[in-house]
Amino acid sequence: MATSPPPPTPPGLPAGGARRHAHWWQRTWVRYAALTTLLALSGLVILALVRKQTGTEGFLVGLGLAIFPVPLLVAAFRWLDRVDPGPWRNLLFSFAWGACAAALIAIVANSFATQWIATATADPSHADTLGATVIAPIVEESAKAAAVLLVFLFRRRDFTGIVDGVVIAGVTATGFAFTENILYLGTAFGTDQLTGDTGIFSVTAATFFVRVIMSPFAHPLFTVLTGIGFGIAALSADRHQVRRVLLPLTGLLLAMGMHAMWNGSSAFGEYGFFAVYGAFMVPSFGLLTWLAVWTRQRELGTVRTELPSYAVAGWLAAPEPFVLGSMKARRLAREYATHHGGRDAGRAVAEYEAYATSLAFLRHRGRRGRAGADFAVRERELLHELWARREPARPALAYAARATAPAPVPWPVAGYGYPPPYPAYNPYRT
Repeated sequence: MATSPPPPTPPGLPAGGARRHAHWWQRTWVRYAALTTLLALSGLVILALVRKQTGTEGFLVGLGLAIFPVPLLVAAFRWLDRVDPGPWRNLLFSFAWGACAAALIAIVANSFATQWIATATADPSHADTLGATVIAPIVEESAKAAAVLLVFLFRRRDFTGIVDGVVIAGVTATGFAFTENILYLGTAFGTDQLTGDTGIFSVTAATFFVRVIMSPFAHPLFTVLTGIGFGIAALSADRHQVRRVLLPLTGLLLAMGMHAMWNGSSAFGEYGFFAVYGAFMVPSFGLLTWLAVWTRQRELGTVRTELPSYAVAGWLAAPEPFVLGSMKARRLAREYATHHGGRDAGRAVAEYEAYATSLAFLRHRGRRGRAGADFAVRERELLHELWARREPARPALAYAARATAPAPVPWPVAGYGYPPPYPAYNPYRT
């Protein structure tokens, strides 16, 4: 029986035995502080702009109605990310960027561009149409794509594939749509106050139905195309620089095109909106949803394929690759650890599952020649994290393996030309 290897040693210090100190502007806390300040200022400015346009009462009504789809959309993207969950700080940044920075950029740039077109053409109606179908898609999708680009560049270890791109882009767009819905619903409420309309025939009710009930996925659907481009780029080797640039740009152009078609649907006639919605938006949503779920299942398959090598080497117990490749078994392991060891044990098992998944993806990229120069260092880091959590994780994963093992299939009764009954093969038996 193979003995478990010793825990890996952390990466060594630079030559000379001392770490080089970064400049003050390169320190992590300085970057966090600068980014937090930027988002907070953007939030205050966008809050003032929206409140000025809708009024205090309209702002509160719009805020209360716009919040409805947010938990459902965030939960959906978080579910999609459960195989290799990214840190919450990335999701918080993405949502805050979409709701504050991207929304502020869109409001200022769209207003400026529309006013400039109206002045240049002396036709306000033409400026509004051109602004909605051309300017708005370019500005808004570029502003939302900036969040995906920042995570791709500065949180590269957390951005490893298509699912990560879909999640970051979708959460960013959810934040953007949240702020935009406050503006639209608050403005609609102000219009109803002037006209005296109430109930289901009011402008507020119609706006709520179209934006929150019928198409809460519109903005996420557009920006997810950009995220897919970045996700495919993340799977490409570092030497393919042209591909890593062209793929995100292609996704961004597709997002702009879909956004432009959606905004311009009213120009296709009285029923243009419903035609575009039924013939284009809903099928596109279904196709991208299928692609995301299929990619999630492929990720689980990668875990089951890559981790057995570490089990053979003794880093993992024999059944762990199969347990870590099943979301049901993972959940059972976390519940077992929490029940017997408390929340800290459950958290340790969840972290063990996440690190093991990252290790599988890293090895998968390495076998395909797509890993970076820090492959060996990153592999040792992940193995070190797994080793540090092996005590609470191994009993929980062993329990999950037993609970999810397939039921033994007995041999037919012996004596009628059949072989005698033997114990059924159990891959989890040690």
